[in-house]
Order: sequence, then structure tokens, then C-alpha cells
Amino acid sequence: MFKIKSFLIVFLLIFFTEQAYTCTTTIISGRFTQDGRPIIFKHRDSSFEQNKLMFFDDGKYEYIGLVNSVDKSGSEVWGGCNSTGFAIMNSASYNLKPDHDLTRLKDQEGKVMKLALQNCETLEDFEALLDSIPKPLGVEANFGVIDAQGGCAYYECNNYEYRKIDANDPKIAPFGYIIRTNYSFTGSRNNGYGYIRYLTAENLMYQAEAEDNLTYKFLLQDVSRSLKHSLTGEDLTKAEAEENENKFVHLQDYIVRNSSVSTILVQGVKEGESPDLATIWTVLGFPLTSVAVPTWVNGGDNLPECVKADKSGNAPLCDYSLQLKDKCFPVKRGSGYKYMNLPFVYNEEGTGVIQKIRPFENEIMKRADEKIANWRKHKHVPKQEVLDFYESINDSVLSFYRNLLAE
Repeated sequence: MFKIKSFLIVFLLIFFTEQAYTCTTTIISGRFTQDGRPIIFKHRDSSFEQNKLMFFDDGKYEYIGLVNSVDKSGSEVWGGCNSTGFAIMNSASYNLKPDHDLTRLKDQEGKVMKLALQNCETLEDFEALLDSIPKPLGVEANFGVIDAQGGCAYYECNNYEYRKIDANDPKIAPFGYIIRTNYSFTGSRNNGYGYIRYLTAENLMYQAEAEDNLTYKFLLQDVSRSLKHSLTGEDLTKAEAEENENKFVHLQDYIVRNSSVSTILVQGVKEGESPDLATIWTVLGFPLTSVAVPTWVNGGDNLPECVKADKSGNAPLCDYSLQLKDKCFPVKRGSGYKYMNLPFVYNEEGTGVIQKIRPFENEIMKRADEKIANWRKHKHVPKQEVLDFYESINDSVLSFYRNLLAE
């Protein structure tokens, strides 16, 4: 009986870990992006489906962070950017903790990232922070970081030490990008998770770099929503799926899957540019049913209403996205949550939900790009222009989703 109970406990822990804390992330040096600006990207998988954005002024620097909606005070941040252009995100790692480390303190990554956003301006500041926090840290993670001085690196970090993986080092990142899923390259071999997702992302990134297409748009639309599978060779966008049929696909080990809850991408600045120009793109909710919304730290607490918590405690965009996600996975019993009804998402007639979202999102991106180009030209981001843009984008997003859900 004891052996059976022990097995069940181990199984449940492994199952929960894979479902709750698995992410796909990348950092790209500004030397290799299309416009010369660094990028950090996190496709988040979590057991917390409801995510929101929050603005904070509780530290040395102001910042915007991705937060679980149940965390009303924002005690943990799962990716964000501050007023100096310093940005950070993470992916959980499961092969960095040595066997002799019996530390019970864990899952402190969100608190470490909040501290970093409150206090750090450069990669060196972040290293000093890691050195100064009392040990054990309570983390096992790959932290991706960029700053306004061109810094771009991962920190593979456990309870007592970290190793820097520099995207500006051609010996480490010959094509300027580094990918991390849920294992670390300096950790123990063959442990961890996300090897198939890693290769899928690597295939996509390698092709994009060759085509000079390492852009924020590519990451948000083609990586976070990729329906390719590196092990089986499947590409669900090429499957024959008609609008009115039920065609279920097993969405296991794709970058996007049932446990995907949000995406955050920070496009940094070139050296010498105002850090106010750093742009935070956030997709709240299931990436195949949500839309990317841009924000800037100097807009302050007046974030678009669709991405911050309303009276319910949840962000309206996330709520709308999850209502549509419910239709993607209509089988609720047993293992039904692993099976997506493909025609609702993508079909030959072009009426799938992501096929409707993408043109609308392209318009948001076009409008944002025009604004950003003008701000870069004048080397200034007027706060009132940011707030006016928020209001316009918010109205468009809410109207779009109300119409989409009414269909």
C-alpha cells in the first residue's frame, strides 16, 4: 500500500509540474533583430488561467508586470519591464538542482523578478541582486534579461549559484538568439521538460533569422501560436479541416496547448534611445483566442481597461479569450482537455477563430508601429498620446470580442 501511495504522489507531482510550470521562452540580441532592438519573449504555461497586467510604483523604478489575477497585490511578477528599459521573464527549469540540495523553499521566481524590476537598471544590477539575496534563493529557473545598454542574457539559476548565458557572445549564440524551455544547458543531462518544444522553436527561429525576420510580430504570431510539432512533423495548419466538421487533434507537446495562459514580449531599445520606448506586448489568456496589446511604462497606472483587473478581479480580455478557449476544447470529461477541435481554430474556409483574430491584431500592430516610429523620431513618448492610444485600442478590442462572441 505504501508503494502504491508513493507512486501516486510522484505521478501527481510530475503531472502537475508539467501542466503548471512549463513555458517556452527566447531572448534575442539587438545585433540580430530586424530593427536592431533586443527582445525577450515568454509563452507562459501555468495552472493560473486568469492573468492580468499591473502597474507598480513600489520600488526604485516604476514597472509593468504580468500577474496572476488571484494575486491582488501583485506580490509576484511573471515577466515585465521597468522605466529604465530593464526587462525580465523566466522559464522554470527542472535539471539545475543538485541531488544533495534538499532545500524546501521553492517557487520564488515571481518574487525575484519583482525585486529585479523594482531595483535593477542593468544586467550587472541583476547579478548583484542575485548575489545579495540570502541563500537558498528558492528558485530553479532560466531568467531572461535585457537592458537599455544592449545587455541580453539568460541566467540559469538554482538555490545557490547562477551561470550567465550571453546572447551577445558569438561563441554561445552565433545567430543572436537563445531559447529555453524547461531545462537548462548547464544542468544535468536528459532531465527537465520541453525538449520537443525547444526543437520546434529552434526550427522556427533558425528559419526566421535566415530570412531577417526576427521581429516581435513573428514571435507573437508564428512562435507563440505555432501549430507545428518537431517530433511528428505535423503542421496542423496544413491539415484538411472543414468549417462545420468536428476534427479533434491531440495538442500535446506543441508550443501552444491547453495549459497556455498568456504571452509577454518586451521589445527593448537601442543604446542611446529613451527607455520610455521599450514596448510591452501582452497576450492575455489562451494565445489562439486572444490578441496582443501594447503598453508602455510611462503611461502609468492608466493601462488599457481590457488588460487590467475589473471588479471581478479578472482582465476582460482574458475572460473573453477563455470563453473562446472553452469552444476549442469542448470535451470536458476524462482527457478531453488535451484534444482541440481544429476547425474552430483553423479551417480551409478561413473562418477559424485565429484566422479572424489575426487581421484585427495586424491592424493594432500597424497602428502601434506608426505611433512608435513617430516617438522614436522625436525621441520622446508623450504620456497623453499613450493614454489616448490606450483608450482607442481598448475600445477596439472590447468591441471586436463582443461581436466575435455574439456570432
